[in-house]
Amino acid sequence: MSRRHLSTGLLVAVVAAASFGVSGPFVKPLLESGWSPVAAVALRALVGGVVLAPIALVALRGRLAPVWRARRRVLGMAVIGVAGTQVFYFAAIQHIPVGTAILLEYMAPLLLVVIAWVATRRRPAAVVLVGSAVAAAGLLLVVSPGGGGALDPVGIALGVAAMVCCAGYFVIAALPSDGLPPVALAASGLLVGSALLGLLGLTGLVPFTATADDVVVLGSTVPWWVPMLVVGLVATSLAYATSITASSMLGSRLASFVGLLEVAAAAIWAWVLLDEQLTALQLVGGALIVAGIVAVRADTSTERDDSAGVLVAAGVEEPERSAPSPT
Repeated sequence: MSRRHLSTGLLVAVVAAASFGVSGPFVKPLLESGWSPVAAVALRALVGGVVLAPIALVALRGRLAPVWRARRRVLGMAVIGVAGTQVFYFAAIQHIPVGTAILLEYMAPLLLVVIAWVATRRRPAAVVLVGSAVAAAGLLLVVSPGGGGALDPVGIALGVAAMVCCAGYFVIAALPSDGLPPVALAASGLLVGSALLGLLGLTGLVPFTATADDVVVLGSTVPWWVPMLVVGLVATSLAYATSITASSMLGSRLASFVGLLEVAAAAIWAWVLLDEQLTALQLVGGALIVAGIVAVRADTSTERDDSAGVLVAAGVEEPERSAPSPT
């Protein structure tokens, strides 16, 4: 990977994290006004997919054959990356504190490291293990879980499911494109994911409610579609398109670690837009996340190996055979 390619990928990943992080101040008023989480996510995905669709068609030059060839990847993105991650997270916070749910979900990068270790039977470089520990400590300081509710086993299980889906999202995003541009994967995944969530709501298995009431956003009363449009444009279409692009450039491991900046970005957006207090420990946590990312990036010897463990476990790649030990 060239230095320029790496720098561009990191910049795109940071834009993605910052875009995902902006959703909180705009989704929260909708939920408080009576929107159910699944309904909000379904419409958010629909708006994002519709916005990206024309761009995707241009990137595809009007040909839909690459989308059909990558239909399994698109379905995986829709089920795992769009619907699964968000539904499991929202379900988890109904049982456990928000901070704990975020902590569980964003342990996804560590899960990728462990899976690669087990599946390839090669221990990650020491710098990766140190970086993982430092980033996890930073994440803990930023979200500051604890208090506000008992650790319900059901909530923990749902949080772990969100973590698995989050890890799967980065792996799917980093898979070989086979002619499918990242923006096309984002658009198709969002549209299919929105449809699946809509069908889920129709079954009655999960609450699926929405209102047309005005909401209070940043101290002003606005129509409900204003925050939804912001979330659809910034925290969905821009966020998914840039995140998938970054994953294809950086690989799942590094992209997932840079994705941890979303948690720090959410805290910063809450501070800037909502005047919520940003503590010294959160600032230290953000610095530790960055330090962890730098440490993981320092492992240049296995740039292709970041997704290998998951691909091997899924039967997509064969594990490399160990070289015979010298005698």
